[in-house]
Amino acid sequence: MEGGWLVLAAVLIAARAQNNRNDGPRFLSRGHSYRAVVGDTLLLPCQVQNLGSLVLLWRRGPAVLTAASLMVTRDERFRLVDGYNLQITDVGPQDAGDYVCQISDRISRDQVHTVEVLVPPSVRASPESKHAAARRGGAAVLECRASGNPVPTVTWHKLKLPVPTNWPELNDTNTRLGEGPQLQLSRLERHHSGRYACTVDNGVGPPIVTEFQLQVLYPPEITVERSWVHTGEGFRAELLCTVHADPPAEVGWYQNSFPLSASERITMSARGNNHTLLIANVQPEDFGNYSCVADNSLGRARQHVEVSGRPGPAVFTSPPLARRAASYLLAFAVDSYPPLDELRLLYRQLAINESFQQPGRWHDVVIPAPEPAGSLTHRVTHELRGLQPGAVYEAIVQAKNRYGWNEVSDIFQFHTLGGAHTAHADELTPMFAAASKNQLAYCVILTALYIMNALA
Repeated sequence: MEGGWLVLAAVLIAARAQNNRNDGPRFLSRGHSYRAVVGDTLLLPCQVQNLGSLVLLWRRGPAVLTAASLMVTRDERFRLVDGYNLQITDVGPQDAGDYVCQISDRISRDQVHTVEVLVPPSVRASPESKHAAARRGGAAVLECRASGNPVPTVTWHKLKLPVPTNWPELNDTNTRLGEGPQLQLSRLERHHSGRYACTVDNGVGPPIVTEFQLQVLYPPEITVERSWVHTGEGFRAELLCTVHADPPAEVGWYQNSFPLSASERITMSARGNNHTLLIANVQPEDFGNYSCVADNSLGRARQHVEVSGRPGPAVFTSPPLARRAASYLLAFAVDSYPPLDELRLLYRQLAINESFQQPGRWHDVVIPAPEPAGSLTHRVTHELRGLQPGAVYEAIVQAKNRYGWNEVSDIFQFHTLGGAHTAHADELTPMFAAASKNQLAYCVILTALYIMNALA
């Protein structure tokens, strides 16, 4: 009985095998989409059952790559592995496309694999020298034409620091300007000069950073540290001017329109954009007007500095709030190398409430010159009496030595005690700010007073 069952099983297996042979060839593998990076090795499967005497072809478009086990293509990067699997080594961009594994029968059954080749980014920079120059007020265009697969993004930055090795993780230290193949800069100014970078990235391989240098050309621009330098005979004077120019400027110093040359007492030096004129052991002929002059191919600039022995402007040192109702001790300091010869004070009451609709009249006071201080700074005090309680006053001071009068001081405001309204220090600030705008008017007043005194 058992032998009968075995015979029956053998008959069934043989019948099934015969049926499979009658079904004809069929694919065991399936079509698929593959992504490979340039330089990789790619294996495309093609597994067929019951191929029999039929021929298996690999095609790419109209071109036949293999027929059975015969390599038709002359490209040595292609070969068959483990039967009819197609291997491609050193994959390149040209290998992208559809690959067809086809059974050469009347039905022409086939299996399709799609290959996408991922290409790291590359960039073509313009200008090729990576250096651009344009005049101030003009325009400049920097360009990074990128290629790769996927299509790369292009990001622009203005560099503040050298490009770090792990760029772009540290690009927060730089200024992001935008995206796109071109960076267009218009209405160029001096601050546009510097280093720019485009970063090209598509996620395949490391990003590419290309650095450019932009040079904005402009005529010289000069600023001086001080337009008035105070000194005295036997002392020294230091004049400083800062010059910005591109192309770099030739810088020279002049006294009263005559060029200066280095000597035992005169030293000229430069450090970066800063140019210094140092006059040692100042003599009377050294006082006067000096000029810092800068020239380049685009123009010339000039700034003036006065070297003077006249006193420096008075600086008030007394507090703005008086200790008494009807008097105030005014204190100020004046820098002067020679002794002071004369001091003049102007003060008046300000209208800040309904009791005074107009400022009071000016009081002109000549203050005796203090005894020689033996130092640069002369400290002076003067008590003002007969003041109104609870009132705000303003004062200006001018000093004279043997070289002449100094510039009028800044306006100083103070407040006496008492009255219906007592000002606080913060209330004096806006009045001071408003009065400062009228500094020229006070100079005119002083001049008029001097003329009236002379006529009298």
